[in-house]
Amino acid sequence: MKLYLVQHGEATPEEINPARPLTAQGQRDVQKVASFLKSAGIGPLPIRHSGKTRAKQTAEIIASRLGPECQITESENLAPNDPVQVLAAELYKTSGDLVIVGHLPFLGKLVSFLLTGSDAEILVAFRQGGVIGLQRKEDQPWQVIWMIIPELI
Repeated sequence: MKLYLVQHGEATPEEINPARPLTAQGQRDVQKVASFLKSAGIGPLPIRHSGKTRAKQTAEIIASRLGPECQITESENLAPNDPVQVLAAELYKTSGDLVIVGHLPFLGKLVSFLLTGSDAEILVAFRQGGVIGLQRKEDQPWQVIWMIIPELI
C-alpha cells in the first residue's frame, strides 16, 4: 500500500475569513504539487479529507489533476488535534493506495506513529501543499519513499 499525506495549501487567515479557504498562492502551490503527482504516475486514487474548507479545496484540486475517477470523501478523525491511532489502525487493514489531505499537527503525528509506533516526537517537517509518500508492504513496517514541497517544483 502507498499512502500519500498532503498538508492543505496556504489558507486565508481566520480573521479575514473564518472558513479559511485557500489563498491564491495556496491554490497555485497545490496545483503544482498535483501536476507533479500526475507526472509521477500517481492516481487516480481515493482521496480523503477533513471537513475543513482548505482541506476540501486541496483535495478537489488534486483530484482534478489525477483524474475524474478519483473519489473524494470527507472523513472523520482527520481534524488537526484528533488522535492518530484510529486512522492508523484503519490503515493497517487497508490494502489499496490512498491520498489523505489534512492538517498539522495531525499529519506530523500520524507519520511519526506509523514509522515508530509513537506520536510523541514529530519526525517530518510538513509544509503547506507538501506531500509525503509512505509505503507498507505485507506485514512490513511503514517506510518513507519520498517527500515533495511546492518550492521544489
